[in-house]
Amino acid sequence: MAQAHAHHDHSHETHAHGGGAHDHGHGGHHHGHGHVHGSTDKKRVLIAALLTGGFMVAEAIGGLLTGSLALVADAGHMLTDSIALLLAWYAFHLGDRAPTGRLTYGFDRVKTLVAYTNGLTVFAIGLFILYEAVRRAFEPVQVLGLPMLGIAVLGLLVNIAAFFVLHGGDRDSLNMRGAILHVLGDLLGSVAAIVAALVIIATGWWPIDPILSVLVAVLLFRSAWALMRESGQVLLEGVPDRLDRDEVVRDLESSIAGVREVHHMHVWSMDGSRNIATLHACLTDDAEPSSVVRAVKKRLAERHNIAHATVETERDTCADVAAHAHAH
Repeated sequence: MAQAHAHHDHSHETHAHGGGAHDHGHGGHHHGHGHVHGSTDKKRVLIAALLTGGFMVAEAIGGLLTGSLALVADAGHMLTDSIALLLAWYAFHLGDRAPTGRLTYGFDRVKTLVAYTNGLTVFAIGLFILYEAVRRAFEPVQVLGLPMLGIAVLGLLVNIAAFFVLHGGDRDSLNMRGAILHVLGDLLGSVAAIVAALVIIATGWWPIDPILSVLVAVLLFRSAWALMRESGQVLLEGVPDRLDRDEVVRDLESSIAGVREVHHMHVWSMDGSRNIATLHACLTDDAEPSSVVRAVKKRLAERHNIAHATVETERDTCADVAAHAHAH
């Protein structure tokens, strides 16, 4: 896992080892870019949390008074969303903290944990809505269409405001995408409640309320799965979707003078946007290790969006292979 490489992270020097070298780059320019995004994203998420939490109380009361499942479900969703948005805000807050001796990568991955948790909570909300819809199919509840419509319209306006506040942030951030997903779910819930209220006012057909609630739940399941899949990929330290590790290896072998072979390459991401790599570069006899390492790092940063790399250079037998053979 990432911590296995932690001791490489903050060194900037080159060490000679029997014709090879280690070079550890920090990719500081990427940190600066991420810090600017993180600061504004933190404010955006807090504003959205306050908007969502403030209206949630009114919507819950309105749902109980009108008998609307769509409003109650949306209020429950907004309650969870308010908590999720506050967690997202706290994750951004932790991300601003400096690395420690034990957490040498810092706290960036907290944002990914929160994003994964948000995906799980959206699934739970969807299941609750489905349960209530099925229950109401057997036990119909009278819905007051006009008050329901007024509350739903207000809810839609609040959710649109929160959505646009978040939409201006860094959409490459999994934490921000998780926050947007929650607000988008609220927005869909408000639209469903408005449509249901209009149908009830026009026709008196109450079943439209739970039917549209189920539709919202299905849409939420789809979005939550996509968020959980990508967050899980980051937590398992898989290769980011936008990168092909084998293609990166082939590119380095063909474009960097002095590199005969690249192997033991690992590529992962800290938070869905900050990519990291480690690799062994086997050099030709006339290659100068420091120059090769600088060229590899430059190529990774400029062509493959990997701003932080640890490069180990070798001349003959791979050190890991030799150590393995000795152990046996």
